[in-house]
Amino acid sequence: MVNPSTGQKKNESPLEWKHDESSPLQVPFMDSSRKVDLKIIIIGSLGVGKTSLLHQFVHKTFYEDYRTTLGASILSKHITVDNNPLKLQIWDTGGQERFRSMVSTFYKGSDGCMLAFDVTDRDSFESLDDWREDFLEKIIPTEQDFPMVVLGNKIDLKERQVPKETASSWCKEKDIPYFEVSAKNDINVVQAFETLARQALSRYQGILENYLTDSIKLTPDDQPKKKCC
Repeated sequence: MVNPSTGQKKNESPLEWKHDESSPLQVPFMDSSRKVDLKIIIIGSLGVGKTSLLHQFVHKTFYEDYRTTLGASILSKHITVDNNPLKLQIWDTGGQERFRSMVSTFYKGSDGCMLAFDVTDRDSFESLDDWREDFLEKIIPTEQDFPMVVLGNKIDLKERQVPKETASSWCKEKDIPYFEVSAKNDINVVQAFETLARQALSRYQGILENYLTDSIKLTPDDQPKKKCC
């Protein structure tokens, strides 16, 4: 069926059309039964455990040794957040400095960004500013409140160099949720991914609803007037 206001078919988006008895027009609402595809990207310095975090979340596995990611690798996972079925396409990116320009080409189309650092490596934490700024500069349009979370990985290790208070303060200043995680022991990994997915879904729904709302003729005065003969 085609919506009379926009000419859009009902099955072309996860928004359905609900009849409003007070208006001859129809208004959109989100159909929670429709699966939404979201692109999530994980960025951060070399060796912080991005691949380990991804495999722990997707496969519930952990290996001590992973090959260094060159460019990017992609895994998918189906989850449900607030009764909304989602398909997360998660991009694990390389952290080597020489691949930085190539990694930034993968930012396009992202719905959420996960910044990761190693709590036993001070340099990886201090580089978060560069990673965040690079990401925000590359996405179009630029959004300072883009869906993002920060993960301090390897809290299972004793050689800690970044206090929790320091990382929390950095994130609070930028209004970014912070999670202390362990890919090895599966601590807070699911919670971090689900929080980011929830943020990304909210942004996606807002963009979609604004787009469809803008396309609806809100008053009869907006309709083209017929010229008298």
